[in-house]
Amino acid sequence: MLVLGFKEGHDGAIAAIEDGRLLFSLEAEKDSFPRYDRLTAEVLLLAAERLGRAPDALAVGGWVKGAFSSEPPSRTGYFGVGPGSVSDEAGKFFGQDVRIFSSTHERSHIMTALGLSSFRPGQPCYCLVWEGNIGSFYLIDERGEVTHLRHVLADPGNKYAYLFALADPHFPADKGLLRLQDAGKQMALTGFAQRSALSKDEKKLIDFILEQDQIIPRLTKDEMTWTPFHDIGVESQEYKNLAAKLSDAIFDRFYEYAKEELTQGYPLLISGGCALNCEWNRRWRECGLFPEVFVPPCPNDSGSALGTAIDAQLHYTGSASVSWDVYAGEAFVEDVGFNPEEYDVRPLDFAEVAAFLEAGNVIAWAQGRWEMGPRALGNRSILAAPFTEETTARLNRIKQREEYRPIAPICLEEDAANWFHGSIPDPHMLYFNQVTSQSLKAVTHVDGTARTQTVTPEQNPEMARLLVEFGRLTGFSVLCNTSLNFSGRGFINRTSDLIQYGEERGLDGYVVGGTFAVRRRSRA
Repeated sequence: MLVLGFKEGHDGAIAAIEDGRLLFSLEAEKDSFPRYDRLTAEVLLLAAERLGRAPDALAVGGWVKGAFSSEPPSRTGYFGVGPGSVSDEAGKFFGQDVRIFSSTHERSHIMTALGLSSFRPGQPCYCLVWEGNIGSFYLIDERGEVTHLRHVLADPGNKYAYLFALADPHFPADKGLLRLQDAGKQMALTGFAQRSALSKDEKKLIDFILEQDQIIPRLTKDEMTWTPFHDIGVESQEYKNLAAKLSDAIFDRFYEYAKEELTQGYPLLISGGCALNCEWNRRWRECGLFPEVFVPPCPNDSGSALGTAIDAQLHYTGSASVSWDVYAGEAFVEDVGFNPEEYDVRPLDFAEVAAFLEAGNVIAWAQGRWEMGPRALGNRSILAAPFTEETTARLNRIKQREEYRPIAPICLEEDAANWFHGSIPDPHMLYFNQVTSQSLKAVTHVDGTARTQTVTPEQNPEMARLLVEFGRLTGFSVLCNTSLNFSGRGFINRTSDLIQYGEERGLDGYVVGGTFAVRRRSRA
């Protein structure tokens, strides 16, 4: 059975599953479109080109007719897992008879995690969905039926990000504004916190934020001038301390419920945009309440098209299980070549590239198909040696982002315990762990943590070979790994964009497939 899934709204995507195998997951933002973009004609054309026949079912994710979850529903809508959360009807697709399936956005997050997990078929499990508008636990039984257990906190993701906007003097005071990138910045800034007891002002603001409902559309900054944290600045120590305490308060709400109520010894699935918070994921993985914790590589809305397709497969076949590879996007497009008068172009030699990196150079690395989800996992990456703070600063200048943003390491899984302690292995860069080596300064955040991606030859043979060669040279099979993208846009996916980016941002070299290119002369 061939199922084609659609996610409308921000983080638009199309995904296809055939007979329990993921064929592709194509996100609208990739190939240098704006971050969090809606579905585009380009994505529709790519999906049509990749399919060999008409699908048997179209899986259309429920959404809203507007910008906020409280607005009128589109198809099955945003919320719900019980009666009315799924629909199935006959329809046409370019003249062909098809089934048209829809299920709620809430279900899409659950099914992304369930379908991609390695839990044995029929294993009951718990699921936590926490994102901008949903904060709930569920029980999934042996048939894949979902029961809502408890709504723990409204709008946890929006409440988390609201604090950044409140403290940022550059954020406008209008209602209904949300910068989807703010949560990731706040996660970085919590690492700078100086831990202390809650002050009266901190407690008052945290309690107020947690009590709100629909905080983004209903509460402007102008209504918050009573707190001393209003426009205090996101790089102030007072804000950093408060951000960490709000993070703790949100996590504790969910943890306390789980400790008291989720006592049957089932594993835990985690999905929704808050499942990109590596500190929260680490706490769940290490808390001891669950025998296993699984977070998919696309837990935010970038995985919702896939989740709805998995839900359709479960509806029609009784199985949610999917075989998959994280490198499920489109292949890199070599639309132009490197000019031999400007670039020394030669076949890829992994030892040569490792030596180039060891000498302090920064390269773009593009291999195979792009990664699904928001994180660069070794196929659309900027790579550098991991040893100096100057490298961190240079990478952040290349990326045109704030100096406080950490750089993630990518490491051979078999060697990771030599330099990292905690939540490893981590093939999808979803957990914080502690760096135990003083040598890895470029990938060590101010609090001693890193968001380490671990790699095996089976998962990514090209990256593993490069890490092996770099390890032979330096004793560390570790590199800096950050996403290859223009600021505010999805992954670069064609050489014309890549060369433009490299020229503008000052990259030293490029690896595209089996080619290694280095500039022959200095830029003007």
